[in-house]
Amino acid sequence: MNARVGFMFAGQGAQFPGMGSDLPARSKAAAELFDRADAQLGWSLSELCFEGAAEALTASANCQPAIFTMSLACVAAFRERTGVSPAVCGGLSLGELSALAAAEAYDFESGLALVARRGQLMDAACAASQGAMAAVIGGEPAVIEGICREVGIDVANYNCPGQIVISGLAEKVDEAVARLADAGPRTVVRLNVAGAFHSRLMQPAADAFAPVLADTAIAAPVCPVVQNVVGAVVADPATIRQNLAGQVTGSVQWEACVRAMLDAGVQALIEFGPGKVLSGFMRRIDRKFPVCNIQGAEDLDAAESLLQSL
Repeated sequence: MNARVGFMFAGQGAQFPGMGSDLPARSKAAAELFDRADAQLGWSLSELCFEGAAEALTASANCQPAIFTMSLACVAAFRERTGVSPAVCGGLSLGELSALAAAEAYDFESGLALVARRGQLMDAACAASQGAMAAVIGGEPAVIEGICREVGIDVANYNCPGQIVISGLAEKVDEAVARLADAGPRTVVRLNVAGAFHSRLMQPAADAFAPVLADTAIAAPVCPVVQNVVGAVVADPATIRQNLAGQVTGSVQWEACVRAMLDAGVQALIEFGPGKVLSGFMRRIDRKFPVCNIQGAEDLDAAESLLQSL
């Protein structure tokens, strides 16, 4: 198959109990990846994914390596079946690290070590503050940004047209939510998260993550990769490393990332990993563009059918 396909990768919060459990029986490549993850970490990540409770999967130290591994296991199963390589890669937040692994900027073990440490550091930052996040549906970005500045919180995500996520100290997020309600018609949904991701409250994690990144070998990706903090393709390893450090506290420019992937001339986008959040965002960006999700063995048939239709 010669289709030009973009690979998208899920972020934290998409995890669910039992994720990936049907992949090893259907794909030798996926089974081997879970085995490599268990060996690398020294504990059974595969058991956490396949049998772990939702509460155990929620902690960043657990869910980040779990989502990373499960997402790349989906890629391994897909490529084993179709032979299709990515024309461009991108991922939301944590998913950016999965995207870089898929684009061979580092090997699986190096990426997993990086993700596991990132999760631990972000858990520690969450425990040190009372953070919260909320999704704002509708409203003018400039109004939302202005209220965030005035109350002292941050815009965490620009996900798609009409959806922005705000993040910061819980009491200040509450104040912003109240002010947004007074500023005009919109819907605000508080998110069930452990802390204020992509905000200034994650600065201790960002500071501690920088030397970890410095010690990780990063090569130029074999295909274009879009990065969250710039919403554009980045190829230089030093810049990739810098952007990964900045992403911990910086805003995720996901809509811009998707548009950059489309500009790369892809015929379809496939979301790898748990959930269908990115596929949903894509439909808000361009409802007619071909997109599908692979989060289990049953999705491989649909993805292959999509490729054959291109």
